[in-house]
Amino acid sequence: MANWRRSVGDVFWALDRALGGQRRPNRIQKWVARHPIGTGLCAAVPFTLFLLLVSPGEEPDDPLFAVFFGLVTGLVLGLTAASERLRQRRLKRLGMWDGS
Repeated sequence: MANWRRSVGDVFWALDRALGGQRRPNRIQKWVARHPIGTGLCAAVPFTLFLLLVSPGEEPDDPLFAVFFGLVTGLVLGLTAASERLRQRRLKRLGMWDGS
C-alpha cells in the first residue's frame, strides 16, 4: 500500500513540474497565498450578488441557491489559495525561491 501511495505522489509532483509548479510566484500569487480567506470572499460576494441579480425571484429558494453557490465558489477559491500557500512553502523548503 505504501508503494501505491508513493507512486501517486510521484505522479502528482511530475504533473506539477510539467505545469510549471516550480516557477517563482508572481505578485498576485503572493497576495493570494497571504490572504486565502480574502480571496474566497473577493470571489464569493460578487458571484452571489450576480446570481441574486439574474435570478427571476419567483421561487422562494432562489436566494438560497445564489448564496449556496456563492459559498461553494468562495470555498473552492479559498482552498485553491491555501494550496498556493503550500506550493510557495514547498518552493522555499526546496531552495528554489527565497520568499521575497
